[in-house]
Amino acid sequence: MTNLPFHLEQAVLSGPHVRLEPYTPQHKDALRQVLDCDAPAWDLFAMSGQGAHFHSWWEMLTTRMAAGQWLAYAIRDLASGELVGTSSFLNIKPERQCVEIGATFLHPGARSGHANPASKLLMLDYAFARGARRVELLTDARNVRSQAAIAKLGAQREGVLRRDRVTWTGHVRDSVLYAVTDLDWPDVHARLERRLAG
Repeated sequence: MTNLPFHLEQAVLSGPHVRLEPYTPQHKDALRQVLDCDAPAWDLFAMSGQGAHFHSWWEMLTTRMAAGQWLAYAIRDLASGELVGTSSFLNIKPERQCVEIGATFLHPGARSGHANPASKLLMLDYAFARGARRVELLTDARNVRSQAAIAKLGAQREGVLRRDRVTWTGHVRDSVLYAVTDLDWPDVHARLERRLAG
């Protein structure tokens, strides 16, 4: 159990497979190209970052970053040097030592490799090192692929939040809630390390 004050700062997170880079203006054009695909996947998001929607996505995330409410990362694959997706810390609650990892989108070409587990390892490690007691991951109840990916990370399924939020398409979604706590983290960390080593 952690007694550290919980505080996240904008910092590059780097490991052997990926580097997570906080959004800067230099990421904008390359990220726009990476996110401009897989329309059915975007239909499950609260806000779309695809095509004509990218500008409002970018403005929303960077505005919330400037206000300290959000920390958005561009995910760079170190083998290729290319951006392959995005993920964020959101719903940052210092008083509860709690944060959500979400708004994760990977280009289809990066979904079956190391990008997701390597990114989540870096983000979870950073959150717990900075004093988190609990990290939450939520996904649309219709998104079976995302649920399987989150469970594979080692997060615990805690239930369904019914009629939790409205997607950008107007769908009122149920959200499946997963979490990793500071007590879970040593085992989850070891599990992710083994997975990436394999």
